[in-house]
Amino acid sequence: MLKPINIGPITIEEPVLLAPMSGVTDMPFRRLVKGFGAGLVISEMIASEAMIRATKQVMKMSSNCAEEFPMAVQIAGCEPSVMAKAAQLNVDRGAAIIDINMGCPVKKVVNGDAGSALMKNLDHAEAIIDAVVKAVDVPVTLKMRTGWDDNHRNAPELAKIAEDAGIQMLTVHGRTRNQMYKGHSDWAFIKEVKKATNLPLIANGDINNFDDIDEVLKLSGADGIMIGRGCYGRPWFVAQAMHYIKTGERLADPSLQQQLETIHSHYDLMLEHYGEEIAVKMARKHFGWYSKGLAGSAEFRQRVNHMLDPNDVKKALDEFYTPLVNQTEAA
Repeated sequence: MLKPINIGPITIEEPVLLAPMSGVTDMPFRRLVKGFGAGLVISEMIASEAMIRATKQVMKMSSNCAEEFPMAVQIAGCEPSVMAKAAQLNVDRGAAIIDINMGCPVKKVVNGDAGSALMKNLDHAEAIIDAVVKAVDVPVTLKMRTGWDDNHRNAPELAKIAEDAGIQMLTVHGRTRNQMYKGHSDWAFIKEVKKATNLPLIANGDINNFDDIDEVLKLSGADGIMIGRGCYGRPWFVAQAMHYIKTGERLADPSLQQQLETIHSHYDLMLEHYGEEIAVKMARKHFGWYSKGLAGSAEFRQRVNHMLDPNDVKKALDEFYTPLVNQTEAA
């Protein structure tokens, strides 16, 4: 059983966290996951320069609601002064925690010497951490990978640097940057990072079911877990994971009727947050994840992916799920 962790003055009673995921962990999704009981939700990664320019899109990405507190905002960039300014702006807008991204493997991010590219230059990484920590009066955390490639798995060294610079919590995704999302997360190596620091450490990567939870905690010795892609179409999984860690009970997924109600709630939140034109398109990937594995899901996705009227989409959702609900209730 995991113990509460302290991130500066903030206590996370049950350290099962929702990972920051670009294009996924927007305010509607975070609010949904938090409603199921997540210990902490983190915004999708925000480019610091874009935050300072305060584009409309970025302001939407960093927006939050009272139900999310304490919410962490993740920032990415390569210039210490720019990162510091972005951190200040997010704190002014209500962020309770600032998370620095040194783990993103995406080419357009690392080509800009941000994300996991910073693990190639630990002096520069230290300068960024130092600037952000000194710029804000809220806790600063750090997310990283195990290293750039198999020959440079320097996460333990970066962890020690981060602790000395004032970072309050670490999250480690158990892959190198060059692995991207291939292979399997090396949970055992995360223990090497744990040994290098006294900070609370969160393990991340490939946590998709209850057996994974057992294995990652055993191999990593982590103080908590962060779930990312395991929540695609399963915003309730963080709550299931928390309950399992606390009690050992493997809760079943919500009924199909409850899932349909959750999908409608999610869709309504997206429509409210983005407006109809954007929300209709952005919701399509979520519908694909929600319906994966259900009978007739391919045909359903094909239909809704061409719909532009949100009312048509809602009708299609009911037409797809209601017969499945009736079948399960009759069984």
